[in-house]
Amino acid sequence: MLPLSMAGTGEALSIFKVSGKDEVRRHLAELGLVVGQEVTVVNRLGENLILQVKDSRIALDGRLANRIMVT
Repeated sequence: MLPLSMAGTGEALSIFKVSGKDEVRRHLAELGLVVGQEVTVVNRLGENLILQVKDSRIALDGRLANRIMVT
């Protein structure tokens, strides 16, 4: 288990845990980042990540990516 921010480009991973305040977890859930969802890191732009979630690409700040644990 590691934070999403540490995942390598092209890796397909499953979300294990999302931490943070309720409003942060709710925001991430609205983006489709929920426990059990598969995500792929498409690209890195500094600390920020471009993710493939279902049929969408999402840009995620590095601080938020640290709150998502993946396996």
